[in-house]
Amino acid sequence: MEPSSVALRLATGALAPLIGKLFVKEGPGAELVDRPVRLSSLVSFRGERRTLGEPELRRLAGELVRRSGPATGPAEAPSQETAAELADALARALHALGDLDMDDVQAVRLGPDALAARLPRPRDLSADADARWDALLHTCCVHVLHFFTTRSTFVARAQVEQTRMLHRLAATTDLLLERIGDRRAEDAAFERRWAEHVIARHGELTIHGLDIGHGHEWPLDAAYVPLEVTTPETEPGSAGPTAPAGAGGSGDSGDPSGLVLRAEDALAGRERVLLRGVAGSGKSTLVQWLAVTAARTHLGPPRDHPPGLDHLVGRVPFVLPLRRVVVDGRPPTPDRFAHAVGSPLAAAQPDGWADRVLAAGRALLLVDGVDEVPERDRGAVRRWIRELMTTYPGNPWVVTARPSAVREEWLADRDAARGFAELSLAPMSRTDIELFVTRWHEAADADPALGAALVTAVRTTDALARMAVNPLMCGLLCALHRDREGFLPTDRRDLYEAALGMLLERRDLERGVDTTVGSTGPGGGTRLSRDALVRLVQRLAHWMIRNDRAEMDRADAVGQLARVLPAMAHHLTADADTVLRHLLERCGLLREPVPGRIDFVHRTFQDYLGAGAAVEEGDFPLLLDNAHRDRWEDVIRMAVALGRPAERARLLEGLLEGTGENFPPEPPVDEAGARVVRRVLLAADCVAHASELDPGTRRRVTDTVARLLPPADLRQARFLAHHGGTLLLGLLPGPEGLTDEEAGAVVVTALKIGTDAALPPLARYRRHPSLWLRRQLAWNWHHFDAERYAREILADLDDEGLYISVHTPEHLRLLRDLGGRARVQLVGTHRPEDLATHLVPERLTHLWWRNLPAPGDDGAWTAGFPHLREIRVRRAAVAEGFGPPPGFTAAPHPEDPKAVLMTRGPGNPGEGARGEN
Repeated sequence: MEPSSVALRLATGALAPLIGKLFVKEGPGAELVDRPVRLSSLVSFRGERRTLGEPELRRLAGELVRRSGPATGPAEAPSQETAAELADALARALHALGDLDMDDVQAVRLGPDALAARLPRPRDLSADADARWDALLHTCCVHVLHFFTTRSTFVARAQVEQTRMLHRLAATTDLLLERIGDRRAEDAAFERRWAEHVIARHGELTIHGLDIGHGHEWPLDAAYVPLEVTTPETEPGSAGPTAPAGAGGSGDSGDPSGLVLRAEDALAGRERVLLRGVAGSGKSTLVQWLAVTAARTHLGPPRDHPPGLDHLVGRVPFVLPLRRVVVDGRPPTPDRFAHAVGSPLAAAQPDGWADRVLAAGRALLLVDGVDEVPERDRGAVRRWIRELMTTYPGNPWVVTARPSAVREEWLADRDAARGFAELSLAPMSRTDIELFVTRWHEAADADPALGAALVTAVRTTDALARMAVNPLMCGLLCALHRDREGFLPTDRRDLYEAALGMLLERRDLERGVDTTVGSTGPGGGTRLSRDALVRLVQRLAHWMIRNDRAEMDRADAVGQLARVLPAMAHHLTADADTVLRHLLERCGLLREPVPGRIDFVHRTFQDYLGAGAAVEEGDFPLLLDNAHRDRWEDVIRMAVALGRPAERARLLEGLLEGTGENFPPEPPVDEAGARVVRRVLLAADCVAHASELDPGTRRRVTDTVARLLPPADLRQARFLAHHGGTLLLGLLPGPEGLTDEEAGAVVVTALKIGTDAALPPLARYRRHPSLWLRRQLAWNWHHFDAERYAREILADLDDEGLYISVHTPEHLRLLRDLGGRARVQLVGTHRPEDLATHLVPERLTHLWWRNLPAPGDDGAWTAGFPHLREIRVRRAAVAEGFGPPPGFTAAPHPEDPKAVLMTRGPGNPGEGARGEN
């Protein structure tokens, strides 16, 4: 019985009335929305209008199955047991319609097959039921879509949707025509090949620990978790360091370092960006995403791309990882870009192609990893960037680096319009971590219950929460959690030790993969122990750190192994080249990105292994002499974690040298003074990694760090939080005895450290008189455990004149549990029906909608909020069709030129209810 034949034999007239019962009665108009609406707003058994209950739904599903029986013929009709089984499964599938984030136009665009694929497939069906399931579900989806197209609102909605799509298609096509211009046919053909090459090379991420100790390639579209960046404090509307405590206009973003935005939103409209981020924070992943996004605009009609990134349309992306393209201190010239990255298309590019692309201002230059070139070569890199900018103006740039790799305003220019905006990648929020863990387990085809357990562990264990702050560490935690069936280490040292055990040997041994070195057949060769493998890769890591390299020539790697192999000759007879090949193929830590160049799969592993070798070699003077250099900071942290108590004390005492009576230095601080401060903060951060430490050394570190507190301003606060670690939390003073500016800086320090251990010191400032300070507390709860933050901070936060920022649906629910608030700022995607469900009508007076609310919404939901008198939205929302709700009038916001203020006029509902709380 073919499913297609069954579908053809089911009568439309028999099922259509039943399908119609699933949906609520339509309202007038086109029901325009900007954000996708859950189908729960249409199906009558979900959401607010519960006119079709669970029992009725099951009876309806049973009737659908019953009516499908005669269509199959008496000989092929399902048995009574199979019919009951199908009815139960169909009821569950139809119930899931309410969980789909799409509207009717989007659903029709999908078609019945794709819509059916979005619904859960039951896993426990009998063979007979399973054979009938696809045809039954497909037919139901056909009739669901048919019902959508017969609704009077569908045509209007579809026309509006088409108009918007055509408008955007026209706009992006105009951009393409403007940027592509009159190109030679040879250039155009090659650019298409280049775009396909960029997508193929950068369109996948490597997720470690998924397959035999090696990385697993994961499609970028499925893997990419949108990252957040912090804009400079001088951005319009941000709360800069000079913002007066207790004041600040309504344009205040709430975040003390500037506005925290999704990376794609922050990059919108900026042509030159220096992006800072710690190891593993996702800098290279963001570079990949930008390259692929730009490349896709070359393949056929312009695809949908994130709003605001129109400046990427038609751009030719050049991804330039500096550790690979800078050779002997010399960056490549444009004609050598493709050669420098080892592209197989290098020889095929037309003569002068790169020059023509850059001269026309059509390139996108993505320069990744300033920190991964030797410090002595960074000046040459800076001159190279500035020279290219001068020679080829009009091309967007994104340059990435670790936070301390280059000084502030490293790429600034006397002409501010030519300078680089400096953005910083923020630690992953709790929501981002949960999304990453979910997607990782989907990619690994792992048990979803394991993912849920890991999310719970990260929420409830401070040690894990401190580690899961970036994609690299989250990926390691996921891999180890699955590998160890739910058991996880609770400190960084144990995490890396477990990861090494997994990547070096466990997976190959447990899966029966031959791990012998120099084997020529069964029983040949030698199996290296874990200790032997660690010693070999340590040797390579130690050489790279000593020589300030992120890569090494294959000949140097063979030479280093040749020096250590004689000590292992009693059980290893293979030569150094064979051993290196084994490490590249089997250990999962090394790779050969281009022929003849060796590096580690991630810099963090290099630092950890190099630190272990340095401790074994007693290279403590070498470590301390380089403690002020950004590339050595993680090495020293690891060395403290790996050392014995006496060795830890030696390192920490060495870091404190120069902290006499004149510490901390008075501003302005010269370079020598800044080095001493950085070493002290590094010592403070190292204490968190020392499981056993001499009490006297710990006390001296604590006393020295305490002399840096309170921070004098927000710049110092951010610096302390970034470099000092969690030790600072127990030393933060106040609020008694502090000025408003000092109190604000203390709060910012705790917020930027960002672990749940910061909540007790933050709680002391809940009733502080400074409105600006309390804004920081009201904004930042998305970086903490939401329920605990609501209970310990927001429940007793003085909210007089204060907007409470709501980032997620969970925040809405928790705010309602607190009794609601008068002023609410909506960040992220929120629908009007969410507000009606979760906000407290008796409290709400002011609403600030940061993201675009639903254009075309008639505003009827405001009738449920009689005291609401002000709605603030972005101008873009009004341009998209968000008009004033009934009884409201719109005018430009008096303090924010990018916003519109809608106010309820006299005589309308809500007039006279002027209380804000």
